[in-house]
Amino acid sequence: MLPRQQTLRAVVDWSWDLLDAGERAVLRRLSVFAGGCDLTAAEAVCADPGHGPSADAAPGGSRPPRARGDDIATVLGSLVDKSLVVAVPASHPDAGMRYRLLETVAEYAAERLDEAGDRAAAERAHLVHYRELARTTDPLLRGAEQRVALDTLQREYENLRTALRRAHAARDEHEVLCLVLSLTWYWQMVDQRVEARHWATAAVELGPDPFAEPAGPAPPIHQRCTDTPPPMSDEVLEEARREVRILEMINADLSVETWVAEHEDWLRVVTRVYRAGLPQTCRHPGMFWLMALLFTGHADRLVEALDETVLACEEFGYDWDLASVLRMRANVRANRAVTAEAGTRDAERALALFERLGDAWGSAEALAARGEAHEKTCRFAEAAADYTAALQYAERLGARNHVALLRVRLAQNLVELGRGAEAEEMLRDVLAAHSPEEGGGNNHDVAPAARMFLALWLGRTGRRQEAREQLRQVQELFHDQSLAFFGGFIAAAVAWLDVEDGSFAAAREGVREALNHSLMPLSRTMAPEMGAGPGRDAVRLLGAYEALVPEGHVRSPYESELYEAAEKETLEALLGDTAAHPEARAAGAALSLEEATALV
Repeated sequence: MLPRQQTLRAVVDWSWDLLDAGERAVLRRLSVFAGGCDLTAAEAVCADPGHGPSADAAPGGSRPPRARGDDIATVLGSLVDKSLVVAVPASHPDAGMRYRLLETVAEYAAERLDEAGDRAAAERAHLVHYRELARTTDPLLRGAEQRVALDTLQREYENLRTALRRAHAARDEHEVLCLVLSLTWYWQMVDQRVEARHWATAAVELGPDPFAEPAGPAPPIHQRCTDTPPPMSDEVLEEARREVRILEMINADLSVETWVAEHEDWLRVVTRVYRAGLPQTCRHPGMFWLMALLFTGHADRLVEALDETVLACEEFGYDWDLASVLRMRANVRANRAVTAEAGTRDAERALALFERLGDAWGSAEALAARGEAHEKTCRFAEAAADYTAALQYAERLGARNHVALLRVRLAQNLVELGRGAEAEEMLRDVLAAHSPEEGGGNNHDVAPAARMFLALWLGRTGRRQEAREQLRQVQELFHDQSLAFFGGFIAAAVAWLDVEDGSFAAAREGVREALNHSLMPLSRTMAPEMGAGPGRDAVRLLGAYEALVPEGHVRSPYESELYEAAEKETLEALLGDTAAHPEARAAGAALSLEEATALV
């Protein structure tokens, strides 16, 4: 121990000797907190331990007096006066004071806690308090108290993580499941996918796999797994195990292709165990069993399952879940021009529900979904208005990543409205704010999307080398974790730049890669029009494009420009043979997507 540390230790030791038994008990127990605590937490954890041997016990085993709950504030004030506890106002004006220990004092108090044999009881009290904080705060994230609930969980997050670590170390499956499922929506809102994946994986390690063969159909369970404190009933425990497995699935840390290949049989069991219409598949995270349909090539069942889920939410009276599923269905419908109008109606209905519930996050998501539907039919002014309105909700919540992603989507529409310079500035601002140097580590969607749209704008304005650099950085961001359809977009964008640069052989390889990506089941659902880029090197491919483009597809102004150029170039490729042009075009129209891909 360094001399300075020895001196500090001696000072703390001297101060300890001056404390009464109640002050010592409180100081010892304060060492189990991470990042400090408020008065309510201190009262829950530090008052009246009531059991366990004590280093301060009198001869014969009698216990010294302990601070009662209503004395904790007085004891804390005394410890603050003696410079053993630091009191600072919380970041939120209504949150009162926060109390914490300096490092040297915390280490000393932790040693005394061990000497007193009181650690297990103190850590258990800490776990119960923060599990209940998470469990009872989670529902508030879905209504008018959303901002306060977010602030509470953010302020106490280090204590919540500490509670999770201790519960996992104790292999207390019920407690871990309850905490993880109570924090699931919070992680979604603050874009903490790494945390969600880590703790979902930690939870599944503690129990059997509910989707292992021979798994039977899940029964309908109306009770949420977090409606009551642990221990859970057998039925609820099994459902909680299913839900954390779904949570782990949707946050998988691998490329989609690799993950699906490794879990194909397991995913098929998921589609057999869960079904649309169950109470638990109306709710988060259970509703994401639908991803298993996509991953196993049953995208055709997705809309039907969403329809059934909407009806079930209506039947059960699940207003927030109904709004959430409507928003999800709006996103799916917005992917195709022919269903975009129906997507608009879903988004508007979701928006009305979220606004009635006072859910600013949900309102922003519903507006963004409506914006996507407008985009698909080239109503860029309406889309920009929706993204702008969504931004106002997200900014009110202080949702940094959500705000950034909405700005990216707004910029994309500003380009189509002839406001490219403004859009470019917006995209560059987003990238600067979400750089690693600025703490933008959780930008799973933001940075790739911003760089993609910036690259497209740079390419359109003749700055193709810089556009390539942006696309290269997108590829680096994803490494082997990229979604299949996003990889297709990158390949298509690079191929387009190759065409503009006259590198036709390289462009052909890029188009082939993009088309292969577009054949994957997830791509066909999430980006069904990705493979519909204008034919570039043959009349038959142009004819195939016209036949294969989804029904109702509306070309953007720039796509129309490229299409017209392709028509002109293919006619020139046939040396002006106007008779051969329609014949080859008709032949292309008869091709399947796989056959057209083979031509590239």
